[in-house]
Amino acid sequence: MNAITINEPELKAAAEKGSDEFLDVFFNAIFTRYGGKIGEPMMSELNADQMTLVAFKAMHDEVMDGGFVQLIYNGYGPFLFFNPFVKVVREWGLDDLASLVNKAGRLFRKYGREIERDCTDEEFMAMFEQYPEFDELDDKFVENEEEWVAKIAYYVDEHIDRFAEVVP
Repeated sequence: MNAITINEPELKAAAEKGSDEFLDVFFNAIFTRYGGKIGEPMMSELNADQMTLVAFKAMHDEVMDGGFVQLIYNGYGPFLFFNPFVKVVREWGLDDLASLVNKAGRLFRKYGREIERDCTDEEFMAMFEQYPEFDELDDKFVENEEEWVAKIAYYVDEHIDRFAEVVP
């Protein structure tokens, strides 16, 4: 039995509102179960699909707020780029997202240590100027975000038992 449970009426109500809300029910159930923190024991207990969904949520929130530079600065680089995220989203049918993350991963390997270092707010803001290679990736993510969220929601809906147990 899956440790993540979701209330069916809550899931149906969220689905009627849209893909974002539908996925948020899963994210919230996972994050509530693990105290709102990505790490142990979450990473050792979730299956690959659940972990990929968590990684997508982290990436989505960070990139939509401040791009890949912010994602890397906030410490999510290894979590996203050194896990099977790309492989799994390809299996979900999101080849274009996988390609984008691969490109960002190459830049992470090139600049990650510099971006992850502790710095002042001014130094952090300057990073956006220092690493313009991320701009195109950020733009592509924002342009495709709605479509990717919809595709992920569809995948989750079609394979719901991989993500949670839905209870009445």
